[in-house]
Amino acid sequence: MGRSSALAVSLATAAVLAVGGLATSPAADSERGATNAAPAAATRPAASAAGRWVNTWTSMPQLTEPGNMPPAPFTQPGKVLADSTLRQTVHVSTGGSRLRLRFSNAFGGADLPLTAVSVALPAGGRAGTGAVRPGTTRKVTFGGRASTVVPVGAQAVSDPLDLGLRPGSNLTVTLYLADGQASDAITSHPGSRTTSYMTRGNHVDDPDLGGAATTAHWYFLSGVEVLSKPAGAAAVVVGDSLTDGRGSTTDGNDRWPDRLLARLHARPETSGVAVLNQAAGGNRVLNDGLGPNALARFDRDVLAQSGVGWLILFEGVNDIGTADATEAAQRKVAEDLIAAYDQLVVRAHAQGIPVYGATLTPFGGNTGYDDPDGHREAARQSVNQWIRTSGRFDAVLDFDRAVRDPERPRRLREAWDTGDHLHLNPAGYQALADAVPVRLFGPRPSAPDAGLR
Repeated sequence: MGRSSALAVSLATAAVLAVGGLATSPAADSERGATNAAPAAATRPAASAAGRWVNTWTSMPQLTEPGNMPPAPFTQPGKVLADSTLRQTVHVSTGGSRLRLRFSNAFGGADLPLTAVSVALPAGGRAGTGAVRPGTTRKVTFGGRASTVVPVGAQAVSDPLDLGLRPGSNLTVTLYLADGQASDAITSHPGSRTTSYMTRGNHVDDPDLGGAATTAHWYFLSGVEVLSKPAGAAAVVVGDSLTDGRGSTTDGNDRWPDRLLARLHARPETSGVAVLNQAAGGNRVLNDGLGPNALARFDRDVLAQSGVGWLILFEGVNDIGTADATEAAQRKVAEDLIAAYDQLVVRAHAQGIPVYGATLTPFGGNTGYDDPDGHREAARQSVNQWIRTSGRFDAVLDFDRAVRDPERPRRLREAWDTGDHLHLNPAGYQALADAVPVRLFGPRPSAPDAGLR
C-alpha cells in the first residue's frame, strides 16, 4: 500500500523544520526537542472481539558475562541455580486481567529446565522486594503442566492465567530450578536496575524471601504479555545504556521509557499504549558489544514481540565512541550507521510499523568517547543531521536538542549529567521523555508505506 500524498507532504515539512531546530507541536506541547511528521499507522495483527495479546514488559536477552552471573553459591562450574529459587519483579506498562510469561534460553549453552513458576503481586506494590501480597500467588503452567524445558536458543510461553494487573504496576515472578541449568552460558538482562532474590530450595509460594541473596540482574524472564483491548499496541524502544537506564534509580523505574509511559497514561487517548524497553548497556547498531548488534537482534527484539505498533530507534553513540578517533574511521562509521538505520526502517515498514528516530545525545567531556580533535563529535553531528533531514523516519525526536547545554552544545546540561558526561540522571531522563510528543501514539487510520520510499 502506498503512503498518501498528505503524509508525504507532512514528512517533507517535518524534515525542513528539523533543520531549523523547530518543534512542530502546538504551543510546543511542553515537549522540547521533538520534530514530528504526521504519524503513520501500524498494521494491526488480527484480534478477536475479546482482545489481543500485547507485550506489557520486555527485557533484551543477552549472554551473561562472568561478572554478571548469579552470586556464589548459585554459580558453580558448569551449572547455575541448581536447587534454587529466583524471585524477580518487573514494571509492567499496560494492565489486564489475563497474562502470560515468556522465558528465553536464547544464549544458553544447555536446555533450561523450569521446575515450578509462580506469579504474584509484590508487597506494597513495590519494585525490588522479596515479599509478595498474601492471596495473590498464582501457579504458572505450560500446556497444562507445572514444569517445562526451554531448548537451547528457544523461548517458552506460559499458559494464560488470571491475575488483575494495573497499568504501571509491578509484578513478581518466582522460579524454581531443581536441577539448574547445566552450562556456564545463560541468558539474562544485567541492566535490570531492579533487585532480584535467590535462595536454596523450592520457595516459589513463600510469601517472603527476606533472607535471600540479592543481585541487580534479571535472569531467563524476557517478556510479560496481557490480553489487551483490540486496539491495544506497544511502542518498542531499541537502544543502549541511555535507554536501559544507566544513571537511573535502582528499584525506582525512572528510566526515560518509564517516564514516557507515565505521560502516555495520563491521557485517555494513549492510556492503552505499552512501552517496551529493548535496550542494553554497551549495545551497538553495527557490531556486537554487550549483546548482539541491533541489526542482528531486530527480528527477535522488535518484530517478534506481541502487538507492536511503533518503533523508537535511539542508538549509535557506542558505535561512534568505539570506532577509531580518526577522520576516515569516523566518516565510515557515520555512513555505516545511516545505512543501518535505513535498513531498520525498511524492515519495520515491511511489517507496517512506523519508526521514530531519535538524535544522538552529546558526550563532550567523556573520557572514553570525546576526542580532542572532535572527529567523533563530527560523526555525531553528521548522523544527527541525517536523522533530522532525510525524511526516512515517520517522526524525529530531537533528544540532542532536549538535553544539550545551550552554552556548550557538545555537552549535556550539567544538572542532568551523572558526571561521566554521557549518561543522564533521572531528571535528564525526564527531559528525554518530555521531548516525545505523546500524540504520535494515538489511533491512526492507515498503515505506513511498506518500505517503498
